Amino acid sequence: MRGGKVLSPAAEAMLPILGVASILLAWQFLVPLAGVPAYIVPTPSAILAVFQRHWPLLVDNLWPTVIESLAGFAIGNLAAVAMATVFVHSRYLQATYFPVVLFFNTIPVLALSPVIILIFGLGMTPKIVIAAVICFFPTLVNMIRGLESASVNEHELFRVLSASRWEVFWRLRFPRSLPMLFSSLRIASATAVIGAIVGEWIGSDKGLGALIIQATFNYQSDRLYAAIVLSSSLSITLFLVVVIFERRLLRP
Repeated sequence: MRGGKVLSPAAEAMLPILGVASILLAWQFLVPLAGVPAYIVPTPSAILAVFQRHWPLLVDNLWPTVIESLAGFAIGNLAAVAMATVFVHSRYLQATYFPVVLFFNTIPVLALSPVIILIFGLGMTPKIVIAAVICFFPTLVNMIRGLESASVNEHELFRVLSASRWEVFWRLRFPRSLPMLFSSLRIASATAVIGAIVGEWIGSDKGLGALIIQATFNYQSDRLYAAIVLSSSLSITLFLVVVIFERRLLRP
C-alpha cells in the first residue's frame, strides 16, 4: 500500500524495473556530462559493448567461478547443518567447540585465504574451501537457533507420544528450522560467490576474480565493470534459485 492506494501485482513488478532503468539512464548521460573520465566510470553502453566483443572470454572465466561457488555453497551449508545437528543434541560438544568455530569466524577471509591456498595448493580446491568457509558460520548459527525453536509444549507432546530422538528431529526440529535455514541460504548464495572471487584474487589465472585483477592492472575499466556485472548476476541467480526452492518447500 502506497499513499492509501493498493498497487497491483503488475505495478509492483514494474517499479524495480523502472528504478534500474532510471539509474542506467542517469549513468549513461549524466556521468559523462559531469566530466567523469570513461577510464574511471565507463557508460553502460561501453560495458554492453564488452559483452558483445568479449563474450567468449567472459564465459570462459565465468564457469570456474560458477563451479567454485556452487561447490562451496553446498559443502559449507551441508557442513553447517550437520554440525548444528550435532550441537543441539550435545550441549557438551556445543559448549566445547562453538567458541572454537567462533574464533575462526573472526579471522578475515582475506587473511585466511593465503593459508588455505598454502594448504590445498592452486586449482579449484582452495577456492571451493574459501567459499565453503565464508558460507559456514551464518548457516551454523541460524540452524542452531532454528533447531532449538520448537516450544516446550511441542517437545512435551512428542515425549508423551513416545517419539524417538530421530522422530523428534525429522518431525519437529527440522521443519521448525527451515525458515531460518533458508534465510541463511539466501545470504550464502551471495557470500559463496564472494568467497570464490576472493580465492581467485589470491592465486588464479581463471575465473571472474582473476579477470577483475587482470582488468584492473591493465586499466581496462570497461572489462572490469563487465566482470563485476557478471559476478553480481551470478549472485542474483543463485539467490533467486534459493527463493524458488524456499517457496516450493514452505508453501502455506
